[in-house]
Amino acid sequence: MGILRQNCFGCQALVKPSSLFTIFAIFAWFILSTGMVIANDEDDKSYDKPLYDIDPRDFSNSTNIDNKWWPMKPGTEKIYKGHTIEDGEEIPHAVIWTVTDLTKLIYGIRVVVIWERDIKDGRLEESELTFFAQDDKGNIWHLGQHREIFDEIELLGFRTWIVGHQEGTKAGIMMKADPEEGWESYSQGYAPPPFNWTDRAQTHKIGEKVKTSYGSFEDVLVVAESSDEEPGAFQLKYYAPGVGVISVGYLGEDPNKETLELVETKMLSPQEMAEARSEALKIEERAYIYGTTLPAMPAPMSGSE
Repeated sequence: MGILRQNCFGCQALVKPSSLFTIFAIFAWFILSTGMVIANDEDDKSYDKPLYDIDPRDFSNSTNIDNKWWPMKPGTEKIYKGHTIEDGEEIPHAVIWTVTDLTKLIYGIRVVVIWERDIKDGRLEESELTFFAQDDKGNIWHLGQHREIFDEIELLGFRTWIVGHQEGTKAGIMMKADPEEGWESYSQGYAPPPFNWTDRAQTHKIGEKVKTSYGSFEDVLVVAESSDEEPGAFQLKYYAPGVGVISVGYLGEDPNKETLELVETKMLSPQEMAEARSEALKIEERAYIYGTTLPAMPAPMSGSE
């Protein structure tokens, strides 16, 4: 899962190699107060709900992500630790979330490249590049992601969706400039099958007090995220002003019961930044080398031209 909600539907499947552009929590420290409503109509699917169209002209300074709820300054690295549940067993889980100094042009919009590593029981499970941009109103948009899946040290495959590179893909809002409490959900991006990105979010609480091992925070924003692939399951994210995500939890029928908590944040040194940049570029290289080849085709029948 990780800081950016991941649907594990089809995680282990290798993508179709001829098309590159085919395809994070601690549980609440307090019980959500009576009256918090979470919309959960399993028949109300994402493709039937409002999606967004974006205009590159609305992104004049898109890589300056200074939204108060989730600032993304290049060189920022955050480490989260927690657990997931697998077959009734509690498994240690960690996420390393890094804002690189790389940018990328997607759909005519310059985006910031985030590198995220998902570590389970001390072993790398996922490594992902995510693409964010901020519009002129201060909303943070999600324009796609490239995720690699590992079995210990072996790369099993990847899944990628990027706005404008597959039919039907749409950008979504990961953080609003001015969140308002309410049960109505908003899209965090959309990619149809076989990519299956249907995540949506709801702003539930503003002004909460939250205590974590990293510190105590006030005026915390609570967001609940859901997807069509995991009906009845919600990932809860807690955002502190000027900091970003401080903890992640779950609500409802979440099979993994993932919990994460911010334990460290720092600015990378020039050498560390160069290393992060190099690793992110290696991920791109692994994808692009295959993605630029022609698709495999059946050998011609004997005797045919």
